[in-house]
Amino acid sequence: MEQKKLTCIVCPMGCTLTVTLDGGKVQSVSGNTCPRGAKYGEEECTHPTRTLTTTMKVEGKDMVSVKSASPLPKEHLFDYMKLLNKVELKSPIHIGDVVLKNIGGTGIDIVATKSVF
Repeated sequence: MEQKKLTCIVCPMGCTLTVTLDGGKVQSVSGNTCPRGAKYGEEECTHPTRTLTTTMKVEGKDMVSVKSASPLPKEHLFDYMKLLNKVELKSPIHIGDVVLKNIGGTGIDIVATKSVF
């Protein structure tokens, strides 16, 4: 049995979670004050994800801020960043535009969070 201590980031409470694992499988999560904390603890130990936020180049303009439409697998974030750094977008770009579909074959799009004209 292995135990991991985590600070939950789902809400401002910041509960200290203890996740007990056996052979990489979650046996229990304790320390959470809500069910969302238990879910976070389990996912963080088995398949951590993060929303990717960054900027991308726009041809002849400044950068545009972007984010993933949904959380992406944490272990591949640097690969996705390398991919995004190779892309130069063309203006106009409107807030909410999908600037890159299906990043890394995940089915998750990259969306503009700012307009650039």
